[in-house]
Amino acid sequence: MIAATFFTGIDWLVLIVYFVGILAIGLVFWRRNKSADDFTAGGRSLPGWLCGMSIFATYLSSISYLALPGKAFVDNWNAFAFSLALPPAAWIAVRYFLPMYRASGEVSAYSLLEHRFGLWARLFASAFYLLFQVARIGVVMYLMALPMAILFGWDIRTLILVTGVIVTAYSFIGGITAVIWADAIQAFVLLGGALLALAILLMGMPEGPGQVFDVAAAEGKFSLGSRSLTEWDTPTLWIVLAYGLFENLKNFGIDQSYVQRYIASSSDREAAKSIWLGALLYVPVSALFLFIGTALYAHYQNHPKDMDAVRNIVASQKLMQAGVDPESADYQDRLQTTADGLSQTDLGDRVFPHFIAANLPVGARGLLIAAVFAAAMSTVSTGLNSSATLVMSDFYKRLLRPDSSDQASMLVLRSATLVWGTLGTIVALILVRLTNSVLDIWWTLSGVLGAAIIGLFLLGTTSPRLRERPAILILTAGVVLIAWMTFSKTFYWPVALESIASPFHPFLVIVFGPAVMMMLGFLVSRGRAVQ
Repeated sequence: MIAATFFTGIDWLVLIVYFVGILAIGLVFWRRNKSADDFTAGGRSLPGWLCGMSIFATYLSSISYLALPGKAFVDNWNAFAFSLALPPAAWIAVRYFLPMYRASGEVSAYSLLEHRFGLWARLFASAFYLLFQVARIGVVMYLMALPMAILFGWDIRTLILVTGVIVTAYSFIGGITAVIWADAIQAFVLLGGALLALAILLMGMPEGPGQVFDVAAAEGKFSLGSRSLTEWDTPTLWIVLAYGLFENLKNFGIDQSYVQRYIASSSDREAAKSIWLGALLYVPVSALFLFIGTALYAHYQNHPKDMDAVRNIVASQKLMQAGVDPESADYQDRLQTTADGLSQTDLGDRVFPHFIAANLPVGARGLLIAAVFAAAMSTVSTGLNSSATLVMSDFYKRLLRPDSSDQASMLVLRSATLVWGTLGTIVALILVRLTNSVLDIWWTLSGVLGAAIIGLFLLGTTSPRLRERPAILILTAGVVLIAWMTFSKTFYWPVALESIASPFHPFLVIVFGPAVMMMLGFLVSRGRAVQ
């Protein structure tokens, strides 16, 4: 394990200055939140570039910051197909979604569903989104804290609690304006840290930067994946492209956190600018992180002892999750056995944090760790503000107090921020004890909670003659299909039915589920006018 002494006083100073600066942003905007609209929409006066940088920072969570280099290290650039789907999704969002939300005047993304199908649709989508955000906040904070705890000897629960408290505090104090400004600053920290790490990687290659390309070409590291049209259980190029299109349409089209940035922009033109900036910036930056993963692969090929250190780090993590006491007599034997049994896939997400700890100079290490925290905090703060907005608009004002004062609405917004920050932190703490793949758990939750909302929106936009009762039946059928596609391999089936277990890759859940719902709605609408 990397010793805690690798993190020097200067590194701590850099990290502390970063945290103090983020909290200061919340305090700056404390007095500007004079109404619920200020807290949730920033007075609808923010520039497009600022909202665009916030969208970009939200995309680049700690999942991306650590997982993209890890994916490229283990395999290839298959994940880049997701980014290639961003421009067409952005065009659809600018052409169709943005004018719709801007014209509605509502701060909730799901108020339009009520106008289309009734109150049940609004509450269904909002409730699923709130559950989705609790899961996402927990996963993002956990994936940020885990490598930091293992590499620097910090207590993982303390890391999660500190991050949760800080990000909840500035979201509570400053509202969406503070969140967006913090996101924009964090985006520059992310980019600066990544470019610095890549430069050090390339300059440290024994035969010069060109060695990275030689190693990558020999190992097929720049491949975008299989182009087969018959492989349904692996993430081929086409599956990831299709998943990327649907997932990005979900983000731009129905995700409350993105819709709030459209509403917060000062004009339709500025809102469109925010979408294009966030989308087009993420494409090259995701390539940057994948290239970092490729360079890390070349680096560790030349430093096998460092690779052994990563193996020991991951092995100690697994023993920690299993509750094995480091002071036990057989700990070293179990550590070695676990390390020897690790695959390349087990190591991917840990190589970038290890490189930061072991190879970056004093001060730069603190900047990179601040960047990892920034990646997590930008996503969490966005989720907290959007969740609080829905609690206030879709539940409190819609169901309980439609004529509530701004003072009462602000109390609900700040209370909901605290509650969702607490729930997300609790989920992250629960994940500490899990030995399963957290990313596998995340994709399962994402598919189940996200695909149904996409399908409901598609029903509303592609089947204009569809009415409330058949929409409920189609949504029910869609949810059953989505659940089956997600969980069928783990359900117990009688022997005669084993063959119906889903053969699809989890990415296809978010594609097939909504597509089938849209097709059913289209057929019902074409067959007869539903009154």
